[in-house]
Amino acid sequence: AGVLPTGASRAAKDYVCRQLRIIGTATSVPAIAQWLSDKELAHMARYALESNPAPEVGAALREALSKVDGELQIGIISSLGDRRDNASVEPLAELLNGSDVSVARAAATALGDIRTSEASQALAKCTSADPAVVSAVTDASLCCAESLLAAGNKAAALSIYKKYASAEQKHVQLAAKRGMLAALGN
Repeated sequence: AGVLPTGASRAAKDYVCRQLRIIGTATSVPAIAQWLSDKELAHMARYALESNPAPEVGAALREALSKVDGELQIGIISSLGDRRDNASVEPLAELLNGSDVSVARAAATALGDIRTSEASQALAKCTSADPAVVSAVTDASLCCAESLLAAGNKAAALSIYKKYASAEQKHVQLAAKRGMLAALGN
């Protein structure tokens, strides 16, 4: 990790990030996290951090979330979802209702990846009327319902499925009705 803050080449820093993905610990998080806002190295920094089990990773990603925008922010949102970082539900919920449609869609997808009761509640509070965001929220909500059902929380899953049972899209209706049957034990 000591190589990252030096004037080493981009290729060398890429190599270091690849190695830190495998052997990185909480100690390496600050050295990697400083690159989350760098357009050249942000992807490799997220790559190195995503598989690191240290809780400091989630905190570093959440901190960087408010310091970047556009593609970099979407990348961090994706990493939080990949890590299933339940502590990021609140900041993701704020982005879900923001004006940037691409960011809102990414936030919805990440909440669907997190798949917790808190994530499903955040999705239910989405106020966006943009069709792309609504579609992403629908998909993410159904993902949350599947996870809640698998965890034995049939009532919460059933509540989500009922919301989508009369959706306009046939495939959403079918998914919701199948989920309702599973939640009811039929």
